[in-house]
Amino acid sequence: MADANYADWSRDQLLERVRELEGQIKSQTSKSEPPPPATTAISTPTPTPSATTITPPPPPTTTKPKSSKNKLPKAPHNLPANKAKNAKPSKLDPSKYTTRPIALKIAYLGRRYGGFEYQPPSSVATTTSSNTTTNNTTANATATPATIEEALWRALVRSCLIWPEDPARVDFTPWEYSKCGRTDKGVSAFGQVVGITVRSNRPLPRQEKQPESTEGGEKVEGDGDVKMAEPGDQNDSEEKPTAKPPWDPIADEINYPRVLNKLLPPDIRVLAWAPTLPANFSARFSCWERQYRYFFTQPAFPPLPAFMEEDGSNITQGGSSSSSAEDTKGVKAGWLDIDAMRHAAKMFEGVHDFRNFCKLDGAKQVASYKRRVFEADVVEVEDTGSALPYLGQPEFQPLGTDPKGVHPKVYYLHVRGSAFLWHQIRHMVAILFLIGQGLEPPSLVADLLDIDKTPRKPNYAMADEVPLVLWDCIFPRAAQTTESQEDDDQKKAVDMQGTDMHDPNATVDTNLQDALDWVWLGEDTPAFLHGGGGSGLVDSLWTTWREHKMDEVLANRLLDTVSRRADLRRQLDKAGTGTGDASGSKAARGVQAKRSKGGQMVFEGGDGARAAGVYVPVMKKQLLATPQEVDDRWAQSKGFESAEVMRRTENWRGVIRASKLSK
Repeated sequence: MADANYADWSRDQLLERVRELEGQIKSQTSKSEPPPPATTAISTPTPTPSATTITPPPPPTTTKPKSSKNKLPKAPHNLPANKAKNAKPSKLDPSKYTTRPIALKIAYLGRRYGGFEYQPPSSVATTTSSNTTTNNTTANATATPATIEEALWRALVRSCLIWPEDPARVDFTPWEYSKCGRTDKGVSAFGQVVGITVRSNRPLPRQEKQPESTEGGEKVEGDGDVKMAEPGDQNDSEEKPTAKPPWDPIADEINYPRVLNKLLPPDIRVLAWAPTLPANFSARFSCWERQYRYFFTQPAFPPLPAFMEEDGSNITQGGSSSSSAEDTKGVKAGWLDIDAMRHAAKMFEGVHDFRNFCKLDGAKQVASYKRRVFEADVVEVEDTGSALPYLGQPEFQPLGTDPKGVHPKVYYLHVRGSAFLWHQIRHMVAILFLIGQGLEPPSLVADLLDIDKTPRKPNYAMADEVPLVLWDCIFPRAAQTTESQEDDDQKKAVDMQGTDMHDPNATVDTNLQDALDWVWLGEDTPAFLHGGGGSGLVDSLWTTWREHKMDEVLANRLLDTVSRRADLRRQLDKAGTGTGDASGSKAARGVQAKRSKGGQMVFEGGDGARAAGVYVPVMKKQLLATPQEVDDRWAQSKGFESAEVMRRTENWRGVIRASKLSK
């Protein structure tokens, strides 16, 4: 058609050709914009015998019509503010994004949470908004979540890193989610690890397009339609596009910690993320070492001055019948024998059956209570900076101590192990506190670890939960896991040669190093760590620390002021003999009688001591059911004859679930 000789055409042929071209022009124009309000007629010249050429119809005008009817509608700028704010955001289209598996290292202060793990049937009110703000106060205006996982879920959904069908229903299953530790109510963590698949900035793979040009520089559009090539089209087609640099999986990726920290409560923070994970990574079963720290003060609770103690009534005496009296020694009430605690802690190291150092639960159906502890020690924390000078006075000090030392001091029990039972650390600490107070001998640990001697756990109280911290989780290399369909709790990490970590005869490396390549917040952009103005991670944590520090400082100054203001000797002398010896005064005897009436003060890790009355040694306390008895009772409550019969039933957990649904 491009080379047609119109000179030989008849008038009717030319008119027909003009109508055909007009139709093509209108069709192409309607695809790009609405038709103009008025149709411009194309004048067709009358051919003459001498004419050798014909003027072709003029091309459609490129000037946009001024009429408002031909313009695409635009969003009005004068909408009410409330309508713009309440506009429903468009739902994320997963087909436009790639995903990737990552690991997150999370820290949180657990005092105000009900544990890490989400507990149904509570619901989460998730609010998604396109106008996301960086202000923590605004981002966390909703009610405090009951668990850490609920808060994490909210942040993941609001940031569109995951896009569940029902945002109000916490269900991590579609996102290949795993967690390393399931900390209990009130317990904190500084190195919790979760694995999850999230949205990525990685570009989608490009789909190669079919070439649209022909040899003559014309572009074919549709069946038989022809469009003349624009000037410069051929030159443009010959130019090669500038090659983009390859996509960097870290520098070009979403800064996951920073995005999530904007939406998490201030006492929950993402510290780092791992971009490269080994095959079949599981935050739970790929972890070969978990580290816990339990913090406490020395003294553990306020001691009485020496002149208010009568005949050693404020000196604890060991009373366990499991050992001779030489194993115990008197300790001034309030103070702890750190050396005795350290000696006892070392007995936990190695592979032992810890059934007497945990809480039994028949629903778990634990097959073995053997666990390997790599290290257990009592360590002093340096530079905590919270002195109470009155504790340095000789009458408040234990005999044989240096009154020049600064008190109170802060210590922690440091425990490293492959895995731990339910409440195991809190039970271990509870026994160490009894030993530190002189109420039990260090040999009590060995007695409780000997299941032949102590097959049933004595009913003693475990330590308080708030001072406990999941300090870190170590992933030295990819771990193989043995999976049991009947009981997920029986999965055990083994090394590449198949060595069971809990086998006492196995040779296991206890000096493990984390092999995950963590990208810590601030390594990519230092301002994200020290941002100034509250925008950096350090700034956020500083705000949280200073809030608690000011509470501590004020409480510290109040306690120290009150403890040193009154002259107790002067008041007691008036009621006594006047010789300056206040210990025999009537008032002093009244205080001693009150303390004796309350019985033995026992420290269990909380904010103060508990009056326990007459102390009963651990080995003389009521004995609880054995693990086998607990398992059998639970199995019988589910309709099985015994735990052994239940375990022999194929997919017995599925059978129990089906039975519940049928009722």
